[in-house]
Parts: sequence; C-alpha cells; structure tokens
Amino acid sequence: MDIFKGAERLMSMDDAVWLRHANPWSVWTRMLTALPLLALAIWSRVWLGVWALIPIVLALLWIWINPRAFPPPQRLDSWASRGVLGERIFLTHRSEIAAHHRRVAGVLSALSLPGAGIMIWGLYVLWWEGAVFGMILTALPKIWFVDRMVWIYDDWVRAGRAVPGLESLDV
Repeated sequence: MDIFKGAERLMSMDDAVWLRHANPWSVWTRMLTALPLLALAIWSRVWLGVWALIPIVLALLWIWINPRAFPPPQRLDSWASRGVLGERIFLTHRSEIAAHHRRVAGVLSALSLPGAGIMIWGLYVLWWEGAVFGMILTALPKIWFVDRMVWIYDDWVRAGRAVPGLESLDV
C-alpha cells in the first residue's frame, strides 16, 4: 500500500485542486489549523459528549475543503507553492526522483508517527500536554517533508522537466 497515493485519493486531489492548494494561503492555513482544530474537536467530547461529532466532522471537512478554498496562486515561486508542486511531482514521478529524496520523504513520514501516537493517546486520556506535544512532534517532520518537496521541485524545474498539472497553464 502506498500511503502517499492513498492520501491523495482520500483527498480527491486532481490537477485543479493541486493548483489551488499551491496557494500559500492554503498551505499555511492548513499547516496552522488542521491538527489543532481536529484535536480541539476531539477534546470537545469532554464538554459536548456525543455532540462532539459535529465539530469533529467540521474539522475533517475543513481539512478536505482547505486545498480547494483558495484560488490558484498568481505566482509559483513561494516556498509553500514549490512545496505543494514538489509533492505533486513526488507522487506522479516517484521512480524518477533521486533515491535520497525518496528515502528522506519516507523517513520524515515515519518520524511523524510517534508524535501522532502521543497526540492520539493524549486526546484519549485527556492529557493536554501530551496532545499538544504530540501535535508538535507530528507537525515538525511534516514541515521538513514540505521543505524536501521544495528541493524536489527545484531539482525538477532545474532539469527542465514539466511540472505535472501545469504543462498547459500560463502561471
């Protein structure tokens, strides 16, 4: 099972959505809000009981809507835009990406798992310090992953290769 392609399918990402997600507003609002909103929604079971399902569904809906919520960017030279487009290259042409990039992407994805486990445990037992610490431990490798995708994008463009989904666009 390819976790990267599975996530892309789960999010229903196509060329148009990838381009909209390349808007830095999409990247930064997702990075800053997705995990905290989901964690807060799960924590809300303390106050809302079964009604916590509503904020949980809303948080998950925001995670799905976010890549679609902003228009395509005017420019594609920001760190965030290059990271998203690098991820698109990584998903579409993984076998053509340098082995060191593929290896690091896998390691960084694996490094976020212990943080996710701590966050989930903290949310389960209502240990707020663990939930917050776990969120941080989950987010840091993801940010580093995006930075690696920037590197992939830069290498790809420097080699004169077409960026998937942008071949026919004038952006």
